Amino acid sequence: MNETQEKNQNLESELVGYVRRSNAGGALKINICASAFEKARRYVSQDGSEYVGLVISLDKVRAVIEGEREVTSVCQLVEAA
Repeated sequence: MNETQEKNQNLESELVGYVRRSNAGGALKINICASAFEKARRYVSQDGSEYVGLVISLDKVRAVIEGEREVTSVCQLVEAA
């Protein structure tokens, strides 16, 4: 097991929102729960800007784009307690 795999084993996924196709199908709609976003962990970049890191599974978002699934989750990875 490499170092990245070991780090990933210590992470949990917290649901922040979801992604779905627009009704017209020409765009993805990302909906973020305001209270979950407020609680989300942040980091500061070298230039001093504050960010919230979120992840979306590529395979699942492809399935949304191709119409195989209605929706997929937007999550934040956090260290397991």
